[in-house]
Amino acid sequence: MNNSRKELKDDGLADIAIDPAILAKELAVELEVDPLEEIDQDGFSNDNLDVISECDKALKYLKGNREERIQGLRIFCEYRDKRAFPLLLPLLEQPCPVERMSAVYALGRNPCPDAVYKLVRLLEFDDNAYVRRATAWSLANYDNQIVLKPLINALKNDVASVRLWASSSLSEIGSISDNNAQLASEQLLISLRIDNEPVVRSNCIWSLCRLYQNLTNQLQETFVDECTRIALFDSEPSVMEEAKTALDSMGMKGFYN
Repeated sequence: MNNSRKELKDDGLADIAIDPAILAKELAVELEVDPLEEIDQDGFSNDNLDVISECDKALKYLKGNREERIQGLRIFCEYRDKRAFPLLLPLLEQPCPVERMSAVYALGRNPCPDAVYKLVRLLEFDDNAYVRRATAWSLANYDNQIVLKPLINALKNDVASVRLWASSSLSEIGSISDNNAQLASEQLLISLRIDNEPVVRSNCIWSLCRLYQNLTNQLQETFVDECTRIALFDSEPSVMEEAKTALDSMGMKGFYN
């Protein structure tokens, strides 16, 4: 996934329920780097690191004060250890949005079956967009059927930063079954047509391309037609390029010429 899918555009912060400037300052102090930017879904290089020792230390941190807990959460945003489950789950209910957000990322890195309902509730009801954004990312790592509808609703209704990651996660949840693929793709196609944020529309193309083989012939044809229209006539160069890349990957190189 390229950097544009990780970047949070300033315009997407306009509708955050709390003052984004205040939270941004708090985030800058507590978490110098957004945990999402540090998470590599394909794994980490553990050279010169004693992972067990790091996790042991993090488990102790999670039992400490707020500052220590955040230190522990940073570690579990990077490493997996099932021993963290009972300590991570209660942190989803912390009043501090930085702590909640970090706990969500950690539970994305350490998928816990008991967390899925709590994460869905955060995506649907948390009043902080940073937390909902983290949740939209983390839910991609849960194959529970209940996450599909909340992610679709987030793509339809939430702020741009959350829509961005909901569109990405739908490619993962959609791949679980053909039925999921159809439902996810129907909303991805709608958002591709109507979303006012170019990076979200580009991400919808990326996700639809990943689901392409699971779609009905009708949905495949609709997607190809939409990509062709975008490649020829869209006003956003970045979206046009994404559509051309998608057509090329589907064996239609030059189809838009």
